[in-house]
Amino acid sequence: MTTLKIGVAGVGRIGKIHLENILQHFPNIEIALVADPSEEAEKYVLGKNLNFSNDYNNIIKNPDIEAVIICSPTDTHANFVERAAQSGKHIFCEKPLDLSLQTVVKTLDIVKKSGVKLMLGFNRRFDPNFLKIKSMVDSGKIGDPQILKITSRDPGPPPISYIKVSGGLFMDMAIHDFDMARYIMNKEVVEVYSRGAVLVDPAIGDAGDIDTALTTLTFEDGTMANIDNSRKAVYGYDQRLEVFGSKGMVKADNNFPDNHQYFSADGIHGSLPLNFFLERYTTSYLNELEAFFKSVQNGEDLPVSGKDGLEAMKIALAALKSVMEKRPVWIKDLR
Repeated sequence: MTTLKIGVAGVGRIGKIHLENILQHFPNIEIALVADPSEEAEKYVLGKNLNFSNDYNNIIKNPDIEAVIICSPTDTHANFVERAAQSGKHIFCEKPLDLSLQTVVKTLDIVKKSGVKLMLGFNRRFDPNFLKIKSMVDSGKIGDPQILKITSRDPGPPPISYIKVSGGLFMDMAIHDFDMARYIMNKEVVEVYSRGAVLVDPAIGDAGDIDTALTTLTFEDGTMANIDNSRKAVYGYDQRLEVFGSKGMVKADNNFPDNHQYFSADGIHGSLPLNFFLERYTTSYLNELEAFFKSVQNGEDLPVSGKDGLEAMKIALAALKSVMEKRPVWIKDLR
């Protein structure tokens, strides 16, 4: 297999995960340049003996770079994706593409006209547990899927400074679950009904967001999904999924650091779930990069497209509108 030369834009928390995975697991991928404006990033990258720039533009300008991994702040995504596409570079971009629906539509049009590949970082699709559920649903093991339940609760809220620029709980956090709902059920959502509250930290409400939500999705055939989100589960990172169908049910429970159980007069005790998303989804981050590189190098179809990001974003916007207006919102009515 020929070597693929890539550029990495942004080496914050998720950027470091992708960079380490590439260095350790993908010998046919050459990191030609890493760009990030921060001094901390420069020290980190140079410590890996990689080429570094404090200007993202130098990735675009480099004619040898064939693909880019975009992990920069959300407000840079759309512009960087557009320019990378226009320069003929394939793109892996962390979600969301942008916080504006109009901007996303415009960006996807530019990508389509350029002919390059664009994959968004919906890593949960590549989790082994969820992949197993997906395969069982697709093979008919549970018959016709009728009800999907997703529980997605963080062990603790992010800093308020992040809350203010994240786009809100639906766009930043629940958008993963909205994508999973479409992915598992293989259907489009037509109606969204959400209720939200500030039950974890009043400062989150002061920042204009919510920290707790319940959302009901109705699909095109009348089947449904129920999603509950919280910014704080004191017992760890709570990630569960269940699909009920005409022939049975399949579910995935939390991942734990070990499976020991301690029995005593006080009861039965075990380990708490893994406490951080980077631990819980370690394998999925690796798997999604592998899928992207295979698509670029072997001409395979992308498992996650820009359209998937657009549809998940529509659901997130409908959920926010539903909370604000206290009513169900039809996807087709979004403007």
